[in-house]
Amino acid sequence: MSTFQTLQIGVFILGYAAIIFEHLLNIHKTASSLLIAGACWTIFFLGSGLPIEDSIRLLDGHLTETSQIVFFLIGAMTIVEVIDTHNGFDVLTRKIQQCPSGMRLWLFGLTSFFMSGVLDNLTTTIAMISVLRKVVKPKEERWIIGSLVVIAANAGGAWTPIGDVTTTMLWMNGQISTLVVMKQLFIPCMVALTVATVLFQMIYRGNQESEQAAEIPKPDRFGNFVLVLGISLLIFVPVLKIFVHIPPYLGMLISLGILWAFTDLVHVPKKQRNHLKITAIMNKIDLSSALFFIGILLSIGSLEASGILTALTEGMQNYVTSEPLIAGTVGIASAIIDNVPIVAGCMNMYKMSVYPMDCAFWQMIAYCSGVGGSILIIGSAAGVTFMGMEKVDFLWYTKKVSLIALMSYLAGLGTFLLLN
Repeated sequence: MSTFQTLQIGVFILGYAAIIFEHLLNIHKTASSLLIAGACWTIFFLGSGLPIEDSIRLLDGHLTETSQIVFFLIGAMTIVEVIDTHNGFDVLTRKIQQCPSGMRLWLFGLTSFFMSGVLDNLTTTIAMISVLRKVVKPKEERWIIGSLVVIAANAGGAWTPIGDVTTTMLWMNGQISTLVVMKQLFIPCMVALTVATVLFQMIYRGNQESEQAAEIPKPDRFGNFVLVLGISLLIFVPVLKIFVHIPPYLGMLISLGILWAFTDLVHVPKKQRNHLKITAIMNKIDLSSALFFIGILLSIGSLEASGILTALTEGMQNYVTSEPLIAGTVGIASAIIDNVPIVAGCMNMYKMSVYPMDCAFWQMIAYCSGVGGSILIIGSAAGVTFMGMEKVDFLWYTKKVSLIALMSYLAGLGTFLLLN
């Protein structure tokens, strides 16, 4: 390993520590993530030895991938915020408020699980955290249920080809097919959700008898229609991807444009309804979460560009030969580093001539890369979104949730091995 690669790893670890100890340092995690990205790429430009044109080309490639995720995130957050501002989630919110407090975890978990399978884990987390804010007032309980939403959304996203970006990668590249992955992974993913929910209820039972949030405001007269239209437009995104092959970020921007035009036309006659237009609603979007994404993904991209992640996957191939151990390691690595480059490395390292379509190995990779990211809060897009929306402390999540997420992850993996 060269000096510049060692320096990159050192800077990444220091920046990662700054994110972990955000509240002790009083430095916002977004600032740390942006500094990591800038420092890692500066080291790459100075030490890689590549021509400047090639270095810029590599940076542009990672910026393109990062921008697609950020555009998707901003579009999804805006659509959900429009629905929320029109009180479109009123029906779901009332149902949750009326259910016994002991069933609240199950309702949020199951709703997030199945919604993620239809939409994706990122959009599902944004929507469910928006509902959670209306239902639960105490911060501690909101963080607990929100953590379950992250686990449920990641588990729900792993068993369908459109629920998680890594599952989509494997599906589009031909390693898995739709019906087989749904059949093979549904039960393991459901077991992971069930174990997590049971453990949360056992440990945090006392937090369930908490004060309810304030009364839900009267829904806007267009609220139900905006809810149906907004959810339909979110579902429209994976439909466009499947049938027209339009990238998800572009589909999300199209959906946002449709909703934007509709709300402008509906509210144009009355100035007192200007607060319901998207131009006003966008002021509520937490752009710091998007900037945090940019910093984290670009910093990981620098490690990939310098060959560090490739060396990691090659090391796995050289020293780890057991298929379950390989897949399990991918899941743990996905909690620490972004799962996309890890899975991309596996797709390049493990050839389909040895591991054909729909074999158990690729099913395990799909499960582990999707569900394993829940072990740490910054290990998945859902976790990072939850962290940004609710200002969740990294150490709090690690102390309260990581062990539960690890146990649920291992329970699902064990279930897969028993069934196969």
